[in-house]
Amino acid sequence: MSRRTRTARRRPVAAAVLAAGAVLLPVVPASAASGADQDFVIEDPRITESSGLAASRKHPGVYWTHNDSDDGAYLYAVDSRTGKTVATVTMTGVGEPRDVEAISLGPDGNLYVGDTGDNLGGTWDHVWIYRLPEPAQLRDQTVAATQFTVQYEDGPRDAEALMVHPKTGRVYLASKKQSGGRLYASPEKLSAQGVNVFRPTGADVDWVTDGAFSPDGSELVLRSYLGAKAYDWKGDGSLGEPRRLSAPLLGQSESVTYTADGTGLMYGAEGTRSRVVRVDVEKRGEGGEGKAPEGAKPPGAGAGGADGAGGGGEAGEGDGKSTSTAGLVVVGVVVLAWLGLRKGRRGAK
Repeated sequence: MSRRTRTARRRPVAAAVLAAGAVLLPVVPASAASGADQDFVIEDPRITESSGLAASRKHPGVYWTHNDSDDGAYLYAVDSRTGKTVATVTMTGVGEPRDVEAISLGPDGNLYVGDTGDNLGGTWDHVWIYRLPEPAQLRDQTVAATQFTVQYEDGPRDAEALMVHPKTGRVYLASKKQSGGRLYASPEKLSAQGVNVFRPTGADVDWVTDGAFSPDGSELVLRSYLGAKAYDWKGDGSLGEPRRLSAPLLGQSESVTYTADGTGLMYGAEGTRSRVVRVDVEKRGEGGEGKAPEGAKPPGAGAGGADGAGGGGEAGEGDGKSTSTAGLVVVGVVVLAWLGLRKGRRGAK
């Protein structure tokens, strides 16, 4: 069905989620716009299902994003100072994207786009990754991309998280399962000929909707609908013990990226005029109880959005207040019910 129809159908449930959040979570005042790499609202009416974020390396304060389906081979550069789209990139050489879920920047200066979603629960025998150079100029343009065919060693998977390691350039995918999700590594070098087989690293991860490496490559953050965790990166694909991070609840929470300087994490969500919320990076040892570092801006504080992802709260103690466990459970149940309903209504194009 069309994106417009899907959005209309899920609004009542999304509204229930946000209403529950408004009742159960602390109300945090909106902050004034204060320059680049701060909270912002995606103003472009074309972007209704922002499913990935990547901080530009060439254009400070700009974030790359995309819709997750029914849109075409488009990438959007959004200026965090204004929330406005400053460039639309049309990819060529990639056929018709099926379910684009993630975007990441590699150390080679290329954008990597993950057309890796599978709303049928892992039935497509292959998915794709697209690679293209990050444009040097911010203007509407067409850019040739390289398409890579991807399969998993242990069979089809639904994956919404693609991460490129900032030092090695290796590509990783995380499968999305409520339990039993896995982290997968690409071959040492992707090939545009034949199939690139991604193999499990041995790390188990659950319910991942996006992920991001820290700029120095020492840490991996994985996002879920109800929170985020950070892991020390071992270099061989194995992960250290998870540390729970303060993260905003933003309706259908679909994306996360580090700021280019590594001082903050930017969390995004689907929805018309969806919000992107900055949370300052927590010092190690401070995130175990969901506590934000001293002086950090509380998650959820930022410009208000509308229609789908505008209502936000927090999953930690960013403003010194605690969220009740019962409240989070109720929100979690509603979110999962909504997502189950949405998944049942979405299939292959």
